[in-house]
Amino acid sequence: MLSRVTRLLVGLVLYGFGCAVTVAAGLGVDPWTVFAQGVSRVSGIGLGWITNLIGLGVLLLWIPLRQKPGVGTVANILLVGTSLQLALGVLPHPQAFWAQALMLVTGVVLVAVGSGLYIGAHFGPGPRDGLMTGLNARFGWPIWACRLTVEGSVLILGWLLGGTVGIGTVVFALGIGPLVHVALPLLASRRPGTQKPRVARV
Repeated sequence: MLSRVTRLLVGLVLYGFGCAVTVAAGLGVDPWTVFAQGVSRVSGIGLGWITNLIGLGVLLLWIPLRQKPGVGTVANILLVGTSLQLALGVLPHPQAFWAQALMLVTGVVLVAVGSGLYIGAHFGPGPRDGLMTGLNARFGWPIWACRLTVEGSVLILGWLLGGTVGIGTVVFALGIGPLVHVALPLLASRRPGTQKPRVARV
């Protein structure tokens, strides 16, 4: 149990730190962070705190979808945005493209490793992941369609609000799935009577 809790906490903090690294790179971020950036710009509230609030708002959408949060869901809401906010206060914001590209790739890899740790701890999905699976269970839509609809919507809305969309958004979209696919079997804890998951959806 202690090992699983450690994986959960370290994974969520690392996930938030990785998101902060992609933000600091300045080349574009994942759809949910684009949305959080847009809301942050409009509201004047820090990006990390907005990320936490969006996670809480998404969690409320679980109610009509009859989803039940786990410990990991709540921890996700509390830790990802907080670590993102704190990291942004100390990370450099390079201007040279090579340094930006290096930070972008590093951030995506960190997010993948963090995902492998926290998902593999088996304490429940994050609020955004649960929204996808909830839509799938409630309406029978394929996971890919749920993800495309939700993330496409928040991406467009975040961009309209001033969030950063760019090459980093594409790199994240193309890279995160394969990277988590590799990271999850390597980092997931094995519960008695179970096997490590073979495929990850983030």
